Amino acid sequence: MTFSTETVSTLALVALGLSVLAVLMALASASRRQGREPSGALTLEPILQGVLDGQSEELAKVDRVLRALHATDQRQAEAIRAAVRRVALVRYDAFEDVGGRLSFSCALLDDHGTGVVLTAINGRQDTRIYAKAVAGGESTHNLSSEEEEAIRQAIATAGPGTTAGTSRSDAV
Repeated sequence: MTFSTETVSTLALVALGLSVLAVLMALASASRRQGREPSGALTLEPILQGVLDGQSEELAKVDRVLRALHATDQRQAEAIRAAVRRVALVRYDAFEDVGGRLSFSCALLDDHGTGVVLTAINGRQDTRIYAKAVAGGESTHNLSSEEEEAIRQAIATAGPGTTAGTSRSDAV
């Protein structure tokens, strides 16, 4: 569960108020047990100052922890955006005389459209595999229509683990 900075600050102030109230109640109770009235601000002032100082230190610690968590969150968010999260697979028959849609193009991209498109062309005697770099959804290499389609589908995917794929029977 994650709380915003404002929520944690509010909780800390509520805790501070409750601790001051508890100290006041404890002093009043102790005074009643001794059979005298509370002596007022002179007796409470050093105690309250100590409580406030302690709470101030705790708030400073909470503030440091929140700042560290925020920085960590920002680093993790950037690492996630740079991870492979957009994947698409397009299967097809590369040659008319070889069926089974064993050829494919697979795009593996991050949130910025950067990554690689892998293509395997299956023939009767062999299978050839090609890898082409992709940056910003485009490649400096010539792309087949299947590779372009895989990149388009990968960019259109909604997030982690989403796989889009179509079956095609186009010839290369």
